Amino acid sequence: MSDGTLITLISLGVTFLFMLGTPVLLVIFYWVIGCSFVIDLPLANTGNELINVFSKGFALLAMPLFILTGDLINQSGIARRLSDFAYSCLGWLRGGLAMASIAACGLFAAISGSNSATTATIGSMLHPEMVKGGYDERFSASTAAAGGTVGIIIPPSIIFIVYGFLLNLPISDLFVAGILPGSLMVLGMMVMAFIVCTINGWGILIRLSLTRMIKTAIGAWLGFFAIGLVLWGIYTGKFSPTEAAGVTVGFCMLVGLLCFPLNKIMGSSTDTPVEEKGVLSMFVVEGFTIPQLPNIVSRSAQITGILVPLIAVSVAMQQVMSSLGAKDFIGDFVTGMGGYYAVLFTSMAIVFVTGMILESLPVTIILAPILAPIAASVGIDPIHFSVIFLVGASIGFITPPYGLNLYVASGVTGVPYFRLLPFSSLYLIALLSVWIIVALTPSLALSLLPDR
Repeated sequence: MSDGTLITLISLGVTFLFMLGTPVLLVIFYWVIGCSFVIDLPLANTGNELINVFSKGFALLAMPLFILTGDLINQSGIARRLSDFAYSCLGWLRGGLAMASIAACGLFAAISGSNSATTATIGSMLHPEMVKGGYDERFSASTAAAGGTVGIIIPPSIIFIVYGFLLNLPISDLFVAGILPGSLMVLGMMVMAFIVCTINGWGILIRLSLTRMIKTAIGAWLGFFAIGLVLWGIYTGKFSPTEAAGVTVGFCMLVGLLCFPLNKIMGSSTDTPVEEKGVLSMFVVEGFTIPQLPNIVSRSAQITGILVPLIAVSVAMQQVMSSLGAKDFIGDFVTGMGGYYAVLFTSMAIVFVTGMILESLPVTIILAPILAPIAASVGIDPIHFSVIFLVGASIGFITPPYGLNLYVASGVTGVPYFRLLPFSSLYLIALLSVWIIVALTPSLALSLLPDR
């Protein structure tokens, strides 16, 4: 039996395992081991690649810290305050709570850097409120799933850290480049939510109140401070991304531990809306206790324990694919398409199709080192291309059959996966439109960079 036939059978086998629900990590690992035997690639080589990722990936240290930040701001009540502020600003519009959910995803992403954490947190908080407010439960869950896509675009971003590590690009520049495209993604989804809710008449309108907006803004001041701290530190060069992650974790932990006893002293109830709290209570979030910290850290460690091995085994997969000639094949195919726009849109198509079946980490690790040099050779700015690439990867989070955010939203809301597809497809249209705008407008990614 030829090597090509064996590799085809191995690929079909692991695809079948994936369809049965086998974790992506194991699917990729089985494929790497099977193909290594076929092409006589020493397993020691694979082991060395795994070790190199952990020993040389200093930039990856920021990843577990930003994941922990997301859990801390959720547990402390900062995330709830941010969503209250978003609702006070948008609740007077038809579909205001849906738009507020998307805006809250953007604010949460600006601290946590994780798409799944954003979807899980905002979905678990606002899905019951949306259903109670007359929204279709499928639309509500789809809104949380779509809103979570900005988690890897609006800085800080875990996937930007990985991309910068792979392509040797300044991670701080990548973070800044994601601000305007991520904001445009939020705006595009909010417009789609407004259109859908206006057509269906969903949502209970609240009176536009400047007083309520001011009170909820005051209540969310700690969240705004955390966002500003991260962006200021990275933008000015005061912090590296890893240092910014450490500072943010320290800030959120200090806030959570200090606010809990202050709430007890003031007798403030966690169920009281922020605009109805006393003046001092508005400044203090719910917080958490020291005994709760191990559970918070453990939850973050579980997510990190899934992502980091996935990065390592995806790097090993990239090596095997290079040995099989896949890198040259893809490179020749894209290069042969012609000039600037042909390479740009062919690369986007490859990222989109791959994102339908793989998580953004293996997509980035496998394809970015292949496509980025080709894009640079036809004049596409490396920073601009990184944003184009990762916006496309983020769209994969709501694109079947994989659609990780759809699974997360289904898990936290109880709405079956396939029932989310009709409304998630509408958000997909909005995001694809934004993606094309970002691809054709380099200034969206480059204008905020100080040296551009």
